Amino acid sequence: MTKRIDQRPGLPRRRFLERAGMLGGAALAAPAILRFRSALAQDKPAELIVRAWGGVWVESLEKGVSKPFSEATGIAIRHDLTEDNELRPKIWAAVDQGRVPPIHVNWDTTTNASKSALRGVAEDLSDLKGLAELLPLAKPAGMEGWPLVNTYSYVYVLAYRDEAFPNGAPDSWQVMVDPKFKGRVAIYDDGIGFHPAAQIAGGGRLEDIPDNMEPCWRFFEQLKANEPLLGEDPDFTTWFQNGEIDVACTIISNARAAKQNGIKVSWTVPKEGAKLDTDGMWIPKGLPENELYWAKRYIEQALSAEGQQVWCDGLGLPPVRPGLTPPADLKGDPAYPTTEADLARLLRVPTPILVEHESEWFAKVNEIMQG
Repeated sequence: MTKRIDQRPGLPRRRFLERAGMLGGAALAAPAILRFRSALAQDKPAELIVRAWGGVWVESLEKGVSKPFSEATGIAIRHDLTEDNELRPKIWAAVDQGRVPPIHVNWDTTTNASKSALRGVAEDLSDLKGLAELLPLAKPAGMEGWPLVNTYSYVYVLAYRDEAFPNGAPDSWQVMVDPKFKGRVAIYDDGIGFHPAAQIAGGGRLEDIPDNMEPCWRFFEQLKANEPLLGEDPDFTTWFQNGEIDVACTIISNARAAKQNGIKVSWTVPKEGAKLDTDGMWIPKGLPENELYWAKRYIEQALSAEGQQVWCDGLGLPPVRPGLTPPADLKGDPAYPTTEADLARLLRVPTPILVEHESEWFAKVNEIMQG
């Protein structure tokens, strides 16, 4: 991972134009740029393809970003629900071979987006409007320029069925290995979001990641004995709705969706803490110029105050645009961090460590669960 260098590739060009203006050249250069941008703006593609997750995720994106964008531009948005880990090698292969990539915008985990950025397959987004107005969290760490932009943060909460805990919320991740809940616990199929919590619950320390992960793997071994359900985002909502699970490590959005559907589900940040992470958007290289132009406009819609308010409200996640109103049901919730006290309870693993080690952690979880 390269060290962060706050470069904005557009600045040298702007300085050149300023100097050209002093020499009388700006009058010649600026109209050419304007004509170029105008041509791209008028040459609209029939559709843009945006990768997304299913369930409440794509529903919120459609309501807050895709539908308003289509209404404003006349460009249809098609959502590709291929899992990000499955789609990534296809994008890489297309760029390597000089082919047009299979999507226009990738809504991705920051870790996966960073892997693509470091490979050099992501377009620079430093010319997007309004980047300076966003919270510092929007800027990708350890990157030159803006090969991606983080769009919100989220917490992997301990979600639980109210009826299984009549005395109130469980206070520790140890509940996941309680034999009382054998066959009624759930995690993501690759363990994503659970590694730092398992590390601490297993007797280790956050600062020992990644050099000493043995406490984490011991806890996963204990968890395996409890026969957890393994799935993806839409599965958690379905499992809670069907009464198949009592506790789970999942993103708050999935538990909240079940609750909004009338299921008695709640969530908590246990005493060991819970992982904080981000997702973002990026654009693969190799698109026709007009499609690249409109793909950037789509991400601008996703970062606008209107887009962030509706999209992030639907997901129950804190946006990267400041000054927006939290959903009424999440105001003051420690899993909707807006204060330093909230952030202090959360577990953050630096993106460079995730980029380097997350794939091997996924493989280790699969080995444990299938062994």
